[in-house]
Amino acid sequence: MRSPRYVADFDSATGMLRATGRFLSGRDFPSLGLHPLLNLPGAAVNLLPEPLRKAVYVIGGWKEAVPPRRAGAFDAEALARWVTGQYPRRRYPAVAIGASNGAAVHLYAALGVPWLPQTFLIPVRQRTPLDQPTEALRAALGPAETILRRNPELQLHHMHDPVQDELMVRTMMYFRVKRQRLGEGYRRFLTERLAPGGTIIVMDCTATWATRRVADRHVFQAGAVGGVTEEEYYHGGDRGAPHLRRLSSKMRRWEPPQPDGRHPEAEWGFEPALLDDIVTLAHERHYRVVQVSFPGPQDLSPLVADLYRWWYLRRGLPADRLLVESFIMLEPWWALRTGSVPFWMVFNTDSSLSAAHAYLDSGDPFEEIYLMLFNHGVRSIGLAGIDQWQTLLSRARRRGAWVGADPGKFPSDFAQYARYNRDIRKIAARCPMPEPLSLAQLDAFLAEQGDRYPVRWAEILSPRPRP
Repeated sequence: MRSPRYVADFDSATGMLRATGRFLSGRDFPSLGLHPLLNLPGAAVNLLPEPLRKAVYVIGGWKEAVPPRRAGAFDAEALARWVTGQYPRRRYPAVAIGASNGAAVHLYAALGVPWLPQTFLIPVRQRTPLDQPTEALRAALGPAETILRRNPELQLHHMHDPVQDELMVRTMMYFRVKRQRLGEGYRRFLTERLAPGGTIIVMDCTATWATRRVADRHVFQAGAVGGVTEEEYYHGGDRGAPHLRRLSSKMRRWEPPQPDGRHPEAEWGFEPALLDDIVTLAHERHYRVVQVSFPGPQDLSPLVADLYRWWYLRRGLPADRLLVESFIMLEPWWALRTGSVPFWMVFNTDSSLSAAHAYLDSGDPFEEIYLMLFNHGVRSIGLAGIDQWQTLLSRARRRGAWVGADPGKFPSDFAQYARYNRDIRKIAARCPMPEPLSLAQLDAFLAEQGDRYPVRWAEILSPRPRP
C-alpha cells in the first residue's frame, strides 16, 4: 500500500514498518520496500559526480515533503489505517507497539508478530538556514499548530539536526509526531488481531533529549542521536566551528532556543503517555502487557543478536555468520534465510562502529561478517570513515564483505539502496524458514541471560481469567 502523502518513505518508522509487514507476508525487503522500478534510477545515480548525486538525494527528499499549506491534511487515524493494512489478516500471539528500533524488527520477525509504531516523520517544506535553528522554529509554528489542532491524540517534536540531516534540513522541517492515545485504528487492530489472552509488547526506549516547550504537545529539539552530543549543540565545542565554516556560516557555534526541560528523544524515544491507553485496553480485553525498556536505540542490538545465535544453535545450525545493518538498511527475511545473526546499528557514526566492535569482543568470533551501511550524503561530525569500517570486516575469520556497497563513494553511495538486496542474495548459505519462536522460548532465553544486557523486561499486567 502506498504511504500517505504526508509521511516520509525514507524514515526509520516507515522503513521498519514496511520491513516487518513484508516479512510477515513472506517477502523480503528490496529497495527499502519501495517500488522495484526505483532500482533503475537508483543504480544510475552513482554514475554522477558527488555534487550531482547529493542534488538528486535532496530533490528526492524535497518531493516527499508536503507544502505548509497542506499540513492540515495530516490525519492520524488515516495513518493508523495504513499502518495496520501492512499486515496479513490473521490472529497473532502478540503485538508490539511503541518506539522504532531496527534490532526490534528482527525480534518481531523471530516471534512472527506485527509492530505498531508510535512515532512518524512528517516532513514539511521550508527553506531555513542551517545555522539558524531559532528561525527554523519560528517558521514551524503555523503548520505545527494546524497539525496538533486537528490531531489531539498526538505530541509533536520539531527536530532540527543540521549535522546528520544537513542535506534535508536545508529544504524541510522534521515534524516527528508521537501518539499519546491508541486511537480507533490501533485499538481495533489490537482487539481484532491479537489472540485471546495474547500479549502486548511495549517497546520503551527511555532515551531523552533537552527540549524547548513551544506549546501544549509541541516541543523543539535541537540536534539528534548521531555524532554530535547535546552539550555540543547547546554550548559549542571544538568540532562545531569547522563544520559551520564548511557551510560558509559566519557563526562558530549553534545558538538554538535554550532548553527548559527534557522529553523522549524525537526519533527513538517512547512517549509514556501512551501506556495508560494500552493498559486500559489490555485490562478490558484480558491481555498481558510486557514492557521492554532500554536506555538507547543501540542497546537492544546485542540482546537480539545473541537471541538469534541461541536460536540457530538450538536448531542445529551454525551461528557464525554476522549481518551488520545500519539505520533502515536491514533485511529480516534474508537474515533468517541465510542463517545470519543480525546486529543493527542506529547509524554510521563512531559510536555505532564502537558498538559493533564491542559486540564482537563479547562472544565467540564469526567466520563471516557482512556489512550494510546507510548513506546520508554528508561527511558529518562523528562519521566513521570507510577505513574504520573495513576494520570491522577484517575481524571475520574467513570472509568479510560489503553488501551492495561501493566503498569509494561512501557516504554518497546512493545506488546501494538498489543493490543491497541483490548482494545479500549472493550469500551462498540457505536455511529453512523456521516456525516463529514462542513467547515461552523467548522467556527461557531471557532467563538464561540474567542481567547481561541493559534491557528490562517487565510484565506490568497479567491476563485476568475471562468471566
